[in-house]
Amino acid sequence: MERCRALVSSGLVFAWSAVVCLLAAPVAWSQSELTMGLWSPVMHWPLSATHASLLPDGTVMFFGEFEEGLLPPRRWNPDTGELTALPHPGYNIFCAGHSFLADGRLLVTGGHVESHVGLADASLFDAVTSTWTRLPEMNAGRWYPTNTTLSNGDVLVLSGEVNGSGDINPVPQRYLAQSQTWKTYESATKDLPYYPRMFLAPDGKLFFATPWRGTLWFDPEGEGTWTKGPSSNFGGRSYGPAVYLDGKVLIIGGGDPPTDTVEEIDLNAATPRWRHVAPMTTRRRQHNATLLPDGTVLVTGGSSSGGFDTAAGSVAHAELWSPTTNTWRRLADSAGYRGYHSIALLLPDGRVLTAGGRHDHTAEVFAPPYLFKGPRPELTDAPATVSPGATFDVVTPDAARIARVTLIALGSVTHAFDQNQRLLTLDFTRGDGTLTLRAPPTHHHAPPGDYHLFLVDTSGVPSIGRRVRVLPP
Repeated sequence: MERCRALVSSGLVFAWSAVVCLLAAPVAWSQSELTMGLWSPVMHWPLSATHASLLPDGTVMFFGEFEEGLLPPRRWNPDTGELTALPHPGYNIFCAGHSFLADGRLLVTGGHVESHVGLADASLFDAVTSTWTRLPEMNAGRWYPTNTTLSNGDVLVLSGEVNGSGDINPVPQRYLAQSQTWKTYESATKDLPYYPRMFLAPDGKLFFATPWRGTLWFDPEGEGTWTKGPSSNFGGRSYGPAVYLDGKVLIIGGGDPPTDTVEEIDLNAATPRWRHVAPMTTRRRQHNATLLPDGTVLVTGGSSSGGFDTAAGSVAHAELWSPTTNTWRRLADSAGYRGYHSIALLLPDGRVLTAGGRHDHTAEVFAPPYLFKGPRPELTDAPATVSPGATFDVVTPDAARIARVTLIALGSVTHAFDQNQRLLTLDFTRGDGTLTLRAPPTHHHAPPGDYHLFLVDTSGVPSIGRRVRVLPP
C-alpha cells in the first residue's frame, strides 16, 4: 500500500509497476479515492495537446495549436511516460479533422494557414511505420472540419472554414478508402458550424446533433440527401461535447453563457426525440466528455463563466453521469484550467488523459473511482478481428463475475469533440473460463476499425482493454 502511494506521489504513476499497484487487491484505499478518483502529478510537455488520438498500439499521438502545428507531433507512452517525436506531414495540421480508418491509419483532413483560413490538404498517418502519406487535395480549404467514419469504412468530411471572411466549405466530401480518392457531393451542399457533432446512426445515415438547436440527417448514398431532424430543447450549445453510446447521443452543456443542461436522443427509436436528462453539477463550456468502459460518461474541464474561454470560471472538478441512475456525481479536482484547445482521451487501462488548453503545455491522468474498488477482471485471450453479427469467445478466469462487456472505438479528439469515439454494449453468455460474445449486429452500429474490448465486473471494475478490429464489409 505505502509503495503504491509513494509511486503515485513521486510522479512514477506511468510505470507499469505503479499501475499494477493501483489496481491490485487487497489495497485499502481511502474513501476519497473510492468515491472521487485520483489525479496524477502534472506532466509538462513540449507543445500543447490540442489534437490527440489513441493509436492502435496504446500510445497517444498529439499535436499542437497555431504555429505548433508545424512542429513534429509527439507520441506519449502512458505505460512509461516516454515522449518521442514523430515525422511531420509537411504542412500545418492545427485545426484539422481526424479519425481512424479500418486498417488503423489516421486520416487527417484540412489544416491551418492562419486563423479562419483552412488548407485543402489531407494525409494518412501510419502508426506502425511512423510515416505520412499525402492524399489528393480536397475541393477547398477546411479549418475546423469533422470526419465521420461510414459503414463501409469510407469517411465523410464536412464543414471547415475556407477563408478569413467566414465562408464555410459547404460541400460534403467522401474519402474513398479503397481508391484513396474523393467523392464530392456537389448537389448536397450545406453550411454547417465549426466541428459539427456528427454520428453514424444505426440506420446508416449520419446525424448532426449539435451545436445548433435544429438537427439534420444526411444520407450518404447516391448524390447525398439532407433532411430535417428533431430540434433539441436548448438553443445553442457552442463548445459543448456530444457522445454516442448504444445508439443514443448525449449533448452536454455548452453555450454562452454556459448551461448545465444535458439532453439525450435515442436514434434506435422509430421517431427519435430529444429529452432532458439530469443536469450536470455545474454549467460548463469548453469541456470534454469521455466514454468509460462501464458505460458512464466522464466530463472534465471547461468554464462556468460567459465569454469565449474564461479561465476565471475554471471548473476544476470532474463529474460522472450514470445512464442507469440518471445522476451526476462530483469527482476529484484537477490541477489547472482545461478550456479551449484542451483534450480528454480514454486510455486502454481505463484511465483518462486530459491535456492542453490555450498556450498550456501540461497534462494529467485521471484514475476514475472504479479503479479503486478491487482487482481487475482478467481478459486472457480474445480474437484480433471480428465481423458484425458474429459470435466469438474470449478467455477469462473471471467469467462468473462479469456483469458487462463493452467495445469502445479509439478516441481522436479536438476542440471539445471526439470524432471517433463510440461505445457499444455486447450481449454475452458465460462458460467455464470463457464468455461467448455477440458482435454488434451491423456495420451501421460498429463501423470498421479498431476498438478496445473491456470486461466489467459486478463491482464496476474494468479489465485492461484488449484491441479488437471490426473488419470491413
